[in-house]
Amino acid sequence: MAYAAKNLSVLAYANGFTLWHYTTSETAATIEGAGYFNSAHDMVRPGDMMLANTSTGTTPVGDIYTVSANTGGVVSLVKLV
Repeated sequence: MAYAAKNLSVLAYANGFTLWHYTTSETAATIEGAGYFNSAHDMVRPGDMMLANTSTGTTPVGDIYTVSANTGGVVSLVKLV
């Protein structure tokens, strides 16, 4: 599977900061991979945070990420917790 725009939603927005939620049956390692969120490059900004529910088809996992970079359409995440 790949990034699915329908699974990314805004939870809160204020002062140029967005808190996102993403859910997928893929693993956390998959969404942490290089380029996974590149298709969302026009929406996410460095400093935004993302709550992610992964592995929803098996044993769900919840993680918190920050968007560490978005340069030239390449989005990078860093796991916070």
